[in-house]
Amino acid sequence: MSYQEKNITVSLVSHLLIGVYYLVNLFQMQQAGGLIAAKVFSLWAIVIVATIIATILGSILTNILLSIVHAIRTRSDQEERFIEDERDQLIGLKGSKVSYIAFSIGVLIAMLSFAFGQPPLVMFSLLILSSILAEIIGDISQLYLYRKGF
Repeated sequence: MSYQEKNITVSLVSHLLIGVYYLVNLFQMQQAGGLIAAKVFSLWAIVIVATIIATILGSILTNILLSIVHAIRTRSDQEERFIEDERDQLIGLKGSKVSYIAFSIGVLIAMLSFAFGQPPLVMFSLLILSSILAEIIGDISQLYLYRKGF
């Protein structure tokens, strides 16, 4: 498994955990009597901040751990080079394209829910959910392209 695949896997796991956390809390709020603005706003803030922190920490820890494993395996002091070639850039672009398409569909669904009479909190909750799902779909598509061999 290459460095990019490991980095994408860490990103995918963090996005999945954040998505599960968001959905569980959203369903608990809905069962407890509906969406209350103050609780939903705090949930959005937690999810957005957690996504940023998890992505940054995941990338840093992945780099550190991969460097340690490389040093132990090769028994040398040379640093591992994390080179991104043209293939990696193309896979990243295709993953971004898939993410943008998924997010666009999610935005359309969120807007339609508002147009059909749902409260604005539902629309914004669907926007946050669609952004999380778009990242997950983009990560899965990148992993697929790496495994396929592009």
